[in-house]
Amino acid sequence: MVGPRHPAADATNTLDEPDPAEGSASTGETVAGKSAAAPDRPGGDLLGGSAEVLAGIDIGTNSVHMIVALVGGDGRFEVLTRHKEVVRLGESGDDRIRQLSDAAIDRGIAALRRCRTVVDTYGAPVLAVATSAVREAENARDFIDRALRDAGIDVEVVSGIEEARLIHLGVLQALPLFDTPMLLCDIGGGSTEVLVAHRTGIPAVRSFKLGAIRMTRRFFPDGVTARRSVERARAFARSVFVPFSQEIRGLRFDVAVGCSGTFETLLAMSHADSVDATTPRSFNGAVLDREALGAVMTSLLDAATPEARAQIPGIDPGRADIIVGGAIVLEQAMDAFGIDEMTFSEYALREGVLFDLNRRLHGGSTHHLSDLRRRSVEHLMEVCDDEPAHSLKVASLALELFDALAPAHGYDGVERELLEAGAMLANVGMFVSHSRHHQHSYYVIRNSELMSGFNDHEIELIAQIARYHRRGEPSLKHQPFGALHPDDRQRVRWLAAILRVAVGLDRSLAGAVEAVDAEQTNGPPQEPVRIRITPRDGADVALELFSARERSCLLVQVLGRPVEVETAPAPAEN
Repeated sequence: MVGPRHPAADATNTLDEPDPAEGSASTGETVAGKSAAAPDRPGGDLLGGSAEVLAGIDIGTNSVHMIVALVGGDGRFEVLTRHKEVVRLGESGDDRIRQLSDAAIDRGIAALRRCRTVVDTYGAPVLAVATSAVREAENARDFIDRALRDAGIDVEVVSGIEEARLIHLGVLQALPLFDTPMLLCDIGGGSTEVLVAHRTGIPAVRSFKLGAIRMTRRFFPDGVTARRSVERARAFARSVFVPFSQEIRGLRFDVAVGCSGTFETLLAMSHADSVDATTPRSFNGAVLDREALGAVMTSLLDAATPEARAQIPGIDPGRADIIVGGAIVLEQAMDAFGIDEMTFSEYALREGVLFDLNRRLHGGSTHHLSDLRRRSVEHLMEVCDDEPAHSLKVASLALELFDALAPAHGYDGVERELLEAGAMLANVGMFVSHSRHHQHSYYVIRNSELMSGFNDHEIELIAQIARYHRRGEPSLKHQPFGALHPDDRQRVRWLAAILRVAVGLDRSLAGAVEAVDAEQTNGPPQEPVRIRITPRDGADVALELFSARERSCLLVQVLGRPVEVETAPAPAEN
């Protein structure tokens, strides 16, 4: 399921303030993995016995990116560390990028040496791929030979089509779109890859010689823009994209996805221009629509020099000289392909390289990506929760209660999924400490890199639902809760209220309650909502009844009427 639009005001990165009676929560750095990123830890403790540390390197026209991760047998991974250096391999005197300069090669090799140091620390197999700048350079062999000789990195130069395939693999690990027909656009420094895909099929793909650096060198020498040069750049990009737009006219796509530093920078600028510019921890899953891009373009074109653009809120100063070229590519791609809005994926080529390396070493398939969000929640629960069966039972009861109370809360499948995730992860804070574990659960969820497929806003809501499954109720005194939009505060209150009762219904951890239902009334406010439980055959549910009643106070508040918890009457005998 595609997540809701990323609201600008709802994300927060701050650890919850403690309840007055509870003291302060731990802020240790070890989260979502037994010993966060220790190079000497044994591989396989988090993702199963077949897990191992692998590394992927993306050598692009603008930057060198590396990811080192603990990868499971099915391709799921936990990021251990990342490394990025801007090297500008494709920086040359014109847009054709036929030669890598000696200085650019030196910068690239120096960056790869540093990557090699990190890889050796982890003892990880590594796959390094080079894209547009290297594949088009007449002296590419000089760079490849030096990379192997001086840095110990064997570089594979990939075609534009192969690059697009690997980007697609990476995106599928960040967004729950395996079963959704998509158009994917990745704007690099020297090339732009566009594909239409559904599941593992890619019926149409092209690599265009359009990129942020290439466009800058051709139309905006030294990063300086003028009205005439901007219009020439727009016309050129449009002429490149339009033929492909005709080719894919009959292909369906339900969502458009963008990745790359250019897109993320434009998204950050749009976000910074909003009323509340609280920066989210991640833009993964965030949406940039055509109107918002137009506003960003206006700001960029009003600033004719890199120095002026570097002052625009949200911009990455390191991209101030090339951002206009990249923005025009995105603008014209959206126009040519009829895209009204585009969703950001924080995973791209390097994550796809990592996935592909794992498949080369061990085989495997992409079947797990069809239910990416559910699997990521299960993964984090299994890593950090000592009683996963209890959490699964609580989640099941919470969903039954959610469905039974639907006429009262009016929520749909989006909130239902958030509730299920919050219920499954409510106890992951036990990994830190039993004391105040609900607060620790918030911290673990909010800071985990295992929540693949969820955007930053959704992770925040899930973390807060889990945080309020016990003890203090949601309060504006708690900074993360107070930072939410009022509608989201009400969502958290409702879903946490349901979760609290569900936790009570498995108080003995024995699965004593078989099912739960609710009988509602349209009568006066003093008439109660009756929650009725069906015991498992022979089970004593006295503790569950008591605990659910004790935990129903928040539910009473959101319902606006009393709540009674009782055993369902036995079915009448014929």
